[in-house]
Amino acid sequence: MTDKRAQMATKAAWAMPVAAVLLVVGLLVGMGSGTVQVAPTEIVEALTTGRVHEMYTILYDIRLPRVVVGALAGINLALAGAILQGVLRNPLADPGLLGVTAGAGLAGMVIMILFPAQMMWVPPAAFIGAMAATFMVYGIAWRHGVSPLRLVLAGVALAAFFGGFMTLLTFFYSERVQGTVSWMAGGFSGRSWDYVLLILPYTALGLTATMFATKSLTLLSFGDDVARSLGVRVERTRILLLTLAALLAASAVSVAGMLGFVGLIVPHIARLIVGGDFARSVPLAALLGAVLILFADTFARTAFSPIEVPVGVLMSFIGAPFFLYLLRKEVG
Repeated sequence: MTDKRAQMATKAAWAMPVAAVLLVVGLLVGMGSGTVQVAPTEIVEALTTGRVHEMYTILYDIRLPRVVVGALAGINLALAGAILQGVLRNPLADPGLLGVTAGAGLAGMVIMILFPAQMMWVPPAAFIGAMAATFMVYGIAWRHGVSPLRLVLAGVALAAFFGGFMTLLTFFYSERVQGTVSWMAGGFSGRSWDYVLLILPYTALGLTATMFATKSLTLLSFGDDVARSLGVRVERTRILLLTLAALLAASAVSVAGMLGFVGLIVPHIARLIVGGDFARSVPLAALLGAVLILFADTFARTAFSPIEVPVGVLMSFIGAPFFLYLLRKEVG
């Protein structure tokens, strides 16, 4: 056991710097790729000199806010997934699979379609929708405990239920739906500094709160009885952490739309590298979430140029096989 802990500590020591380097590379690749190719040295020169010219405008006004929003959304989704998997002791837990993203998406879509002049209310509405979906799934799946299969089935059913309401909105308000098409597919096209300011406080709050909660998450992952015997107020802690996960997922939905599978894939990769201690896996998951979105968005934006594929479509192609693998492994 001691050797295994030492091995995980060693992996954690190199995993974080490597992930940080990948994050920087992802930012540079995201800013440099596109119709106009920009070398890393040119990016640094354009942003540090501050001279207003064509290259500076492309980087500062178009590409930089997009990659920053993508990185922050990736962090939030990865943290939400890590929290849900720890609290529910379910490796299949994910904001998208449990209907949390759909709940946030429906609430946000109601604001965007029915009250387009009140866009500032999208984040709080998405949070309310995410919270409602979280507790609905948990309540439906509860029967003397929550099994992974019941939780997933309840989440899939609820996501389909919310999806039906979204379809109704697009049917009855077809003249207003154009602005929500890319949002429903999940993507970062046209994201500006306003979106950065929108999500940044949620990322800062969520990351700080999650880091303070890593000990509780680790204890909860051992089971309620163990956590309770070690002084954790299980039910109150679980509700607080579910609220935090819903807040993180809702903030990501507000700026990225219906972007799935990030919260499923990334926490698994982090745990495979550094083990089940959330004090190590949570910060690594946050970095890897940003890295995954940055590279996925850059690929989706440039691979089929001049056509831009929504990154949510690409994540579905990556995440669905991964989910089927986990489902077969955990349930089968």
